[in-house]
Amino acid sequence: MFSIVTTPIDSAAIISQVEDATAGAVVVFEGRVRNHHEGRQVRHLEYEAYQALAESEGGKIIAEALAAFPIHAAVCTHRTGLLEIGDIAVVVAVSSAHRGPAFDACRIIIDELKARVPIWKKETYADGSGSWVHCT
Repeated sequence: MFSIVTTPIDSAAIISQVEDATAGAVVVFEGRVRNHHEGRQVRHLEYEAYQALAESEGGKIIAEALAAFPIHAAVCTHRTGLLEIGDIAVVVAVSSAHRGPAFDACRIIIDELKARVPIWKKETYADGSGSWVHCT
């Protein structure tokens, strides 16, 4: 399951989607807005996405992780719009019988998301200037 949302992400709700009585591990990654990037002070971020394509490609990434690792479930939600420092931009949650596959799948999901899913990030800096980053 992969989704794009415009409202704050509820990590507990995401985690509840992967909980399983047979899972000995639930690994969660929260990507948060930090106040700096490459030596510059960041004021806030804006994310934009090509939603239909992002959800399709994100769904493929989740399906690939489910096929590649012995995991029970995986969910990823990414937020778009204006995000302030400390806001959660993305959550990945994975459950598995053991921690190794859950950690591995979680890492692959977030790495593939960054590489393949059409989500763009604009940083606005303390001086009021802005820059789109990692938009290749």
